[in-house]
Amino acid sequence: MSDIQQLIAGFRQFHKDYFLGDQALFTSLSQGQKPSTLVIACSDSRVDPAIVMNAKPGDLFVVRNVANLVPPYEKGGGYHGVSAALEFAVCGLNVENIIVMGHRQCGGIKALAEGMPDGIDGEFIQPWVSIAKPALNRVEKQINKHDRASFLCGCEQEAIKVSLENLESFPFINSRVQMGGLTLHGWYFDIEDGVMSVFDRHSKQFKQVD
Repeated sequence: MSDIQQLIAGFRQFHKDYFLGDQALFTSLSQGQKPSTLVIACSDSRVDPAIVMNAKPGDLFVVRNVANLVPPYEKGGGYHGVSAALEFAVCGLNVENIIVMGHRQCGGIKALAEGMPDGIDGEFIQPWVSIAKPALNRVEKQINKHDRASFLCGCEQEAIKVSLENLESFPFINSRVQMGGLTLHGWYFDIEDGVMSVFDRHSKQFKQVD
């Protein structure tokens, strides 16, 4: 069975088990969406947030991009896919939570820290991951690059903090955070051992979820 045929078979299974199995849910979803949480996750095929969080259709409004990055707020200057999704989720859907979910072994962060792998010139990737350059600069002062695994993990976690900071640069996000109607979260998923860690704003550290 080819990859495409397998996906078609997967859809048929989904239709049988989920669509026909819970028609009340999909009838409700056909009337509109009301997710309470926006997740900004990486495009990496191994870290689908809906699967990792065991979420049902309609639970999450998801934005995925290389290295789960949020650019700083700016007007004009081109296309703003992430910013448009933020505006829609926050102002249109009135989500109550935004989770920036990073992960271990992130290729985008590796490209930022070590350069592009052979065969990729980085025409689009390098300018994009440069959003996280402040994270790289911070970690370079804290962790020796010779400890490669720790250095990259540090960059991945610090990049989540940069995205959280950039989220607050959006006026419509900052105002809701200040009024208590919106909460920002940083999550880090270790795909090697299946552990999720959550950023604690008081200690400024990531703490493992029990």
